Amino acid sequence: MTAIIEWVLELAVQDGQSDAVLPLIKEMAEATKADEPGAIHYEYFMNEERTTCTVLERYADNDAVMAHMANFGAKFAERFLTCFAPVRFTVYGPANDTVRKTLAGFGAVHLERVAGFHR
Repeated sequence: MTAIIEWVLELAVQDGQSDAVLPLIKEMAEATKADEPGAIHYEYFMNEERTTCTVLERYADNDAVMAHMANFGAKFAERFLTCFAPVRFTVYGPANDTVRKTLAGFGAVHLERVAGFHR
């Protein structure tokens, strides 16, 4: 069984924040790539109007998730929550209690794998 934790985070852009969104998410992506070797996949997608955003993230394991959340909290959380309001947050994989508690504030729903494989 894999230790990978992944999620889909759907966000609404807060009123008046559309100009701040792209610079922020580009900075976050660059920092995550540079500073977090356990981040396997990290992508943002937005609709044409720049009013909604979906984030796809995949981490090697629970420790990698916690490293990301520590960096996020220290560097980006305040600006991120000024720009975005979480709409739906679905987490997949064997998240431990620490990860679950950390993500609970964002309204995370956790799903466990019941069948399938990972190559």
